[in-house]
Amino acid sequence: MFTGEGPIFQQLAARIADDIVAGAYPEETAVPSATDFAVFHQMNPATASKGVNMLVDLGVLYKKRGIGMFVAAGARKILLTRRRDEFRTQYLQPLLREAAVLDITAAELHSMIDNEQDPA
Repeated sequence: MFTGEGPIFQQLAARIADDIVAGAYPEETAVPSATDFAVFHQMNPATASKGVNMLVDLGVLYKKRGIGMFVAAGARKILLTRRRDEFRTQYLQPLLREAAVLDITAAELHSMIDNEQDPA
């Protein structure tokens, strides 16, 4: 279930975040507990807690004492903003640097992207 790329707790946090972005866990609804995630994914409960707590630290999840863990209001926006920033750093900036090395103009780059999106 997990790829082995990065620590398991980070992979769990990423999976939960993906589910929030996709709408599987709408804002202000409950999510499974760290124990539930641990049982479902057959992992150490401390590992699951660490993954869930990463999202708490980001302000994406919050705890209601005695009730459970919930998706925070604005969580999807927080995650999308963070992912867009990561996209810029991981993909867009290297792409633009390589395009500059290859003397690809902005117009040519736009054309390449358009052709990839609509390969008619």
